[in-house]
Amino acid sequence: MFLQRFLLNSKGQCFFSTPSRCLNYVQGQEPEPKIREYFYYIDHEGMLFLDDSKMKNFTSCFKEQQFLKFFFTRVKLNDTERYKSEFPYLSLCGRERNFIRCDDTPVVFTHIVGEDDRIVYNHGEKVLITDFQPHKIYMNPDTGRVYHPAWPKVGNIGLIRSKLSIELSKHFEFAEGEHKGPSHIRWKGEKLKLENEWVDQTQRYGLHSNKPIE
Repeated sequence: MFLQRFLLNSKGQCFFSTPSRCLNYVQGQEPEPKIREYFYYIDHEGMLFLDDSKMKNFTSCFKEQQFLKFFFTRVKLNDTERYKSEFPYLSLCGRERNFIRCDDTPVVFTHIVGEDDRIVYNHGEKVLITDFQPHKIYMNPDTGRVYHPAWPKVGNIGLIRSKLSIELSKHFEFAEGEHKGPSHIRWKGEKLKLENEWVDQTQRYGLHSNKPIE
């Protein structure tokens, strides 16, 4: 299969501890004929790894652009009964089930490109790109993390990675004080009021998303 050709050589058993039980899996396991299962992790910078990789850094993450496009365009909330609480997201690719857990959100916006307000996600360069909506940026005043709208199938929300968040924060204005979060953003010569109502309709199931967005 397409994804299998890009996988690292990892066939060892992994044990994943939760408060209620110990979960074990094997990369590439076959729970039923002709169905294979793999397990992934997405960090807060938007990099993709095999979940059981011991070293998670730029050297060990997946970088091949067509693979990233194939994988991330299929990411959705896990609507199966398999590993749903531990791996709340899923990317189905033919007969492969790719279970995903993440630091915060599976979609992570990484940088803005061009003059027409386009934003790249999960290091997809030109293959994973969507419209940038500066008036809908949301900063959580408790954590300082910054978010941008995503798609319903992934919970309607994506994290903005820290490097880009710092750049965007230079354009924030705080009409009610910094403890309330930004109220406006100055973007391309315009002062835009931030519209944050959309966050009420979002879902996040990352390792650091156990508090509701307020």
